[in-house]
Amino acid sequence: MKNSNKSTRGASISQILGQFWKGIGPMKGLFFSAYILFFAAQIINVTVPVYYKNFFDILGKSTDPGASAPMLINIIVFILILHFINQIFWQTAQYIYTLMQSAVMARLKQGAFDYMIQHSHTFFANNFSGSLVQKVGRFSRAFEVLTDSVAFNLIPLVITILGSIWITWFIAPTFSAIIAVWVVIFTIFSISFSTWKLKYDISVAEADSRTTGYLADSITNNNAISFFTGHGYESEGFRDVSNDQAKKVLFSWRLGIAVDAIQVFLITLVEFFVFYFAIKYWKAGTITVGTFVLGQAYIISLSQQLWSLSKTVRNFYQSIADSREMVNILLTKHEIEDVPNAKKLIITKGEIVFNNISFEFGKDNKVLNNLNITIKPGEKVAIIGPSGAGKTTLARLIMRLYDLTKGSISIDGQNIKNITQDSIRENISFVPQDPVLFHRTLIENIRYGRRNATDKEVKEAARLAHCNEFIENLPLKYKTFVGERGIKLSGGERQRVAIARAILKKAPILIFDEATSSLDSYSESLIQDALENLMKSCTTIVIAHRLSTIKKMDRIIAMDNGSIVEDGTHNELSNMDSGLYKKLWDLQVKGFI
Repeated sequence: MKNSNKSTRGASISQILGQFWKGIGPMKGLFFSAYILFFAAQIINVTVPVYYKNFFDILGKSTDPGASAPMLINIIVFILILHFINQIFWQTAQYIYTLMQSAVMARLKQGAFDYMIQHSHTFFANNFSGSLVQKVGRFSRAFEVLTDSVAFNLIPLVITILGSIWITWFIAPTFSAIIAVWVVIFTIFSISFSTWKLKYDISVAEADSRTTGYLADSITNNNAISFFTGHGYESEGFRDVSNDQAKKVLFSWRLGIAVDAIQVFLITLVEFFVFYFAIKYWKAGTITVGTFVLGQAYIISLSQQLWSLSKTVRNFYQSIADSREMVNILLTKHEIEDVPNAKKLIITKGEIVFNNISFEFGKDNKVLNNLNITIKPGEKVAIIGPSGAGKTTLARLIMRLYDLTKGSISIDGQNIKNITQDSIRENISFVPQDPVLFHRTLIENIRYGRRNATDKEVKEAARLAHCNEFIENLPLKYKTFVGERGIKLSGGERQRVAIARAILKKAPILIFDEATSSLDSYSESLIQDALENLMKSCTTIVIAHRLSTIKKMDRIIAMDNGSIVEDGTHNELSNMDSGLYKKLWDLQVKGFI
């Protein structure tokens, strides 16, 4: 089978940012408004030190405090007004920004969920559910970290750098040159180091996904761990993945400590040179005390902001690393897709035709080989055979959970390849061998068969499936939560719920994959009548190992190694001198199985 689920591990930064921009969508107006206001607020911040310079210049030159005081008061009042305007801009920006950011994060999660949930059965079989959950969460949080870094770190830093260099150039060009050289060195170092460190940040994110996936897998299979006394084995396995994560996190932290030490050195060095030249020019009388204060104010502000530059760059790359796995999924083409202009399935009779179909998982794993089957409208067909014969795969192909390698499947003359997946599945009731339920109430789980059904219709379906026999004994009855994957119910109870869904759905095609395998003989006998009534007006496919349940089928198809080896009624196949069905029937009747 052609695998369209190939890795897109190398999602580029532009592709990741493109996904964020797509998530911003209708919030672009708020996005730009917030950043423009942040920009304006920071411009005010960078101009305030100029007025402090004037304040200290007047203070240093004044010989008559009485005459200077009004000018000083005017300056501090003007500074107060600037701070007040700054706060208006900043608080308005904060309000708009939080509104935008929360909406975009929800939109990103929704988009990731909507796309991921449409991936194929194979995709989910090959991925840990816990890891997928974490990837969605990290994707939206990465947007939060990235936009926070731009709003609260990058914009203030850029405005402070450009403003301080430009302003000091007209007042003290030497200060301007020192600041410019220092900023260039500091920025080159921070960006280069963080870029080099990106590969380690990615490995930390991947290790975190592995740890989460292992944890989720172990929790999901806690019963198997207990049954096979695997506590020590699983503990050791979890220790391996968590220790690997800890080693990678520790190495990443140590790299962060190293960059902090170098930054301290660069900040100390620039402070020395600014003080040194300030003293030299002050002694020569070429700068005022106010200029000294101006230069020092900019150095202190830049030191604080440049100190966080490496963190800002790290946050940027960390956001890229955290979101890359989810973006890889978003860039991975769905394995099963509707063709352009696919039509809805219209069932008038319910005939199913398998025309020379073949299917394989990869090149060396052939499951079905050139099958030709015609199931007439309303016919009840049982499919039997040893495990691995391809029975369940055949059922899943009808529902387009997989795509054929060769041949075609048609329903009432309509090739399912040209039909929308949703319309195919809307017309089929499928009861799997091991039903998995939502961690929701019983009534919600049954109603999933037809979500617009009334409570009365749900309870009637439950009665026909004999669910009411155990539901009425529960304290909360239909409002009882069933636990994750339905773990609070027995296997037989879960199967009854799945059968109730099928009864409620009233689809024209029914597929039962060992639908009564988890039921005791008494429960099975009760449900057989309901199933027979349900099958009367439907085309039905029953996959079974318990042959006693299929004696009344119109036809029985025996499969082995992906091929049809027998096709006939129970009487025809069981009365043959030899054959797969007769062999299995004799074994079951005589009690060997």
